[in-house]
Amino acid sequence: MVWQVVSGPGESEPPKVLPAPGASSSATPTPSKAEASRKPSQSPSKSASASASASASKKPQKPAGGGTGPLKGKVVVIDPGHNPGNFSHPSDINKSVNVGNGTKECDTTGTSTNSGYTEARFTLDVARRMRTILEQQGATVKFTQDGDRAWGPCVTERAQIGNAAHADAVVSVHADGSAEGNRGFHVILPASVHAGAADTRPIVGPSKDLGERIVGKFVQFTEMGPSNYVGDRTGLDTRSDLGGLNLSTVPKVFIECGNMRDSQDAGKLTSGSWRQKAAQGISAGIVSFLRR
Repeated sequence: MVWQVVSGPGESEPPKVLPAPGASSSATPTPSKAEASRKPSQSPSKSASASASASASKKPQKPAGGGTGPLKGKVVVIDPGHNPGNFSHPSDINKSVNVGNGTKECDTTGTSTNSGYTEARFTLDVARRMRTILEQQGATVKFTQDGDRAWGPCVTERAQIGNAAHADAVVSVHADGSAEGNRGFHVILPASVHAGAADTRPIVGPSKDLGERIVGKFVQFTEMGPSNYVGDRTGLDTRSDLGGLNLSTVPKVFIECGNMRDSQDAGKLTSGSWRQKAAQGISAGIVSFLRR
């Protein structure tokens, strides 16, 4: 199957806001990113679980060392979207940062399933599974955060971590918070942006290659179809408003692994066995890209 890019550079990413713990499955679905971009930003709830921030610390991360497999010498940065502690730091994550062609919130809280399984928990779980797979292939794997800091980092710092590592590939792991009936995954590619500190022109081509390979492998491993509400069912979307992409100087993509607010997608996202398949699919796409 041939996957084609559909450009949508005018779209914006609103804050994903998690419902307070204990919200029922009948809660109003979080709007899609395109819908929410037309509404004022929401502030994170102060009633978020205290256990998330209690487990966070500011001790430095220890980058994993590469092995002797086929990816020996390759550096992969995995960016688990959001942070479980963001709820406790609304003033920090709501501050504006410059993303080259505009400003964005430093970070957002992320979404959740209607039963309360958070995107921040999901992204860390998938990212850790990916790390195991990629290290077995010999890659050196670094995280932007591993549940080891109280909040964030900001989208600007997330980009800088990949740049400073001279990463061969960076993948930011997310899950969407759209309406019931909106199903499937999509990979977000960087648009060509040349403004302020942002210049994605050198990475547009390789990032597209990385994204297309992840789309194909994700379908193969998870048997989940491409999004029926973003990207014209190609599994690809191109955006110019995401700081994590705009400020990257190395090949980078985002993946929205599914819609947490759709009951069928949520059934997959909350399954440990499916998350393992998701990690395998994303990792296989990275391996294909790095061994091209």
